[in-house]
Amino acid sequence: MRRVLGKLYVQVLIGVAAGVTLGHFWPQLGSELKPLGDIFIKLIKMVFAPIIFATVVLGIARMESMKELGRVGVRALVYFEVLSTFALILGLVVVNVVRPGAGMNVDPAHLDTKAIAGYAASAAKPAGFVDFVVGMVPTSIVDALAKNDILQILVFATLFGIALSHVGVRAKPVVDFLDAFVHGVFAIVGMIMRLAPIAAFGAMAFTVGKYGLGSVVSLGKLMGTMYLTCALFVVLVLGPICRLSGFSLWKFLKYIKDELFTVLGTSSSESVVPQLMRKLENAGVARPVVGLVVPSGLTFNPDGQCIYYTMAAIFIAQATNTPLTLLDQVVVLGVLLLTSKGSAGVTGSGFITLAATLASMGKIPVAGMVLLLGVDRFMSEARAITNTIGNAVGTVAIGRWVGSVDRERLALVLDGESDPEDLQQLYEDSEAVVRPLHAARNAA
Repeated sequence: MRRVLGKLYVQVLIGVAAGVTLGHFWPQLGSELKPLGDIFIKLIKMVFAPIIFATVVLGIARMESMKELGRVGVRALVYFEVLSTFALILGLVVVNVVRPGAGMNVDPAHLDTKAIAGYAASAAKPAGFVDFVVGMVPTSIVDALAKNDILQILVFATLFGIALSHVGVRAKPVVDFLDAFVHGVFAIVGMIMRLAPIAAFGAMAFTVGKYGLGSVVSLGKLMGTMYLTCALFVVLVLGPICRLSGFSLWKFLKYIKDELFTVLGTSSSESVVPQLMRKLENAGVARPVVGLVVPSGLTFNPDGQCIYYTMAAIFIAQATNTPLTLLDQVVVLGVLLLTSKGSAGVTGSGFITLAATLASMGKIPVAGMVLLLGVDRFMSEARAITNTIGNAVGTVAIGRWVGSVDRERLALVLDGESDPEDLQQLYEDSEAVVRPLHAARNAA
């Protein structure tokens, strides 16, 4: 029994159950426990940007050639675009089949929009391509790190990694420093993760205490449709990708269960990125691929968010009796292909992006978003878990695509026949032997 209770995912589940119970029976107390979850997310964000920066730089600096970087980067972007498009289309299809908003007959003019005023104010119109490109370039790396701007950090880290690769042997002290730095920060992550059950308890107590389980019942059809669609995406889209990549989806989900239950409790896929990267390395995916693909996936592969966007937009149209032609829905799909990028990871960002999308179209009333407020937080778990699974599966799939996965090691880890930490030590020992050989070959 003690061994079972010592597992992180069991502790998180206990925290979630305790939070739901407290929030339901003592809602006022539950609504005051939000800081427990907020502190945990802030602790993760504290180390998030440094880890992303250092791992991307190390990943590129250790690549044998810039041709390899281009090969991984281009294939990753193609994969992300295809998968996020599949997610958007699946959400659109399911919401039209189930029609969770039909029959609600809500008049947008009678809705109290004060509750979404903050989201509407934060939602700017989707930028054009030129604005997007300009926004990728940070004013300074300090500014990008301070704001946790993933895209800007990726741009600078990529350039810095390429520069170190060109410098060659003289860059070795910098590379060694960053390697030691990453190990130190991962040690901090290990300490932070001990707080995950407390964070899950506080986050769920706040959610249930503030919005109540009654909001789930009143919009249960939408909730059920959202969770069903996410499950279908994981099974019908990610499942075949796993089979083509030579591993079992179910074994893989079991392997990352600690991270998934943490995401369930915190509603943020960002909260598990550091430990997810470490686990993917442990499973045999090459460190350069993990360092490049996982951070990029946060921005360009938000599968759960994409499902939510199309479902929420069409649900509002159905609930407010707003007629949409097939062309209108195609336009919704096209706009969301652009606005969905860069919104994953942080709780609440999806709501802001949805507001921006609806405002830019002018067809579906933004006021209808009030209908989502009561259950948005509950649907956030589905979005975040799907984002996490999609990003993890995508990293392994892209690694297989470019031939950067140790298949025997992956099979051993997923079968539970070897301790992944022992494998990680073997991996690091082998790297210590291989790197000098690469250096000698390059020198020759």
